[in-house]
Amino acid sequence: MAPTSPQPPVLAGEGLVKRYGRTRALDGADLAVAAGEAVAVMGPSGSGKTSLLHCLAGIVRPDAGQVLLDGVPVQGWSETRRSELRRTRYGFVFQSGQLLGELPAEENVALPLLLAGVERREAVARARAWLEPLGLRGLGGRRPGELSGGQAQRVAIARALVSGASVVFADEPTGALDSATGAEVMDVLRGATRRAGASLVLVTHDPAVAAWCDRTVRVLDGRVEDAAPAAVAPAAAVSGVFR
Repeated sequence: MAPTSPQPPVLAGEGLVKRYGRTRALDGADLAVAAGEAVAVMGPSGSGKTSLLHCLAGIVRPDAGQVLLDGVPVQGWSETRRSELRRTRYGFVFQSGQLLGELPAEENVALPLLLAGVERREAVARARAWLEPLGLRGLGGRRPGELSGGQAQRVAIARALVSGASVVFADEPTGALDSATGAEVMDVLRGATRRAGASLVLVTHDPAVAAWCDRTVRVLDGRVEDAAPAAVAPAAAVSGVFR
């Protein structure tokens, strides 16, 4: 069988520069991510890995260089358009989950849909459809304070994917969890993104977490090593909760 050739990038950062005062957080960083690929971004504190994630995700604008989604430059878009992009094409999973404590799990998951104007009943129904395959059956009515750390992160994963995101950005998604729970969350995160056909860009300091990804890149002094996309295994290779 012929080797699988790399897919064209769904997301790319080219020559990204980001300054904070006199600090040059990114210094010509390049990264290309193929459709369905999971990329772990590692590097020492202050290397620029979180700045790279924020530029790629449209949270901040680079001072130079460009970010392309499906080959289209997006860094020059207005904040309104970039906000819509973050709601519809991107999903986010943070270390703390950043769930709204006053809302039950199913409404936390439905929130991106509600913000996009989807009718509440439909939005909640679509949210509930994500809960059972992520191991949250019967927990849709619980608030974040009534969930374990691992359960809360599963809710955050469902929220990241409910709108049909093309790319999920995860910033230390297991940083607040013990190693066993962290492994469970990574199994769910990797399985869910692969099942959805979404790419994953994950910042971590933990090699065990990075090992769940197809490829690891290292950021040092604002530059990226090994920036090219890798060949991606077919979705049928999913294990764990999605078997």
